Amino acid sequence: MAKRFGDDVYAMEELVAELGAAFQCAELGISSEPRADHAQYLAHWLTVMKADKKAIFTAAAKASEAVQFIKNLQ
Repeated sequence: MAKRFGDDVYAMEELVAELGAAFQCAELGISSEPRADHAQYLAHWLTVMKADKKAIFTAAAKASEAVQFIKNLQ
């Protein structure tokens, strides 16, 4: 999906990846600690979500699809 680091498409891709990781950790019962570098992405995610009120729902749906895909590989 990404064109280049720092653009809105890249930010959306990263949001999907982070949500997918969170969903997968919850599914597997893995507790994860946030990393300091996660904060670098927050500002851009907020920009994307303010521009598109459905962005978080789209990202969550794509993340859920990715987790389901991984589960189906087992």
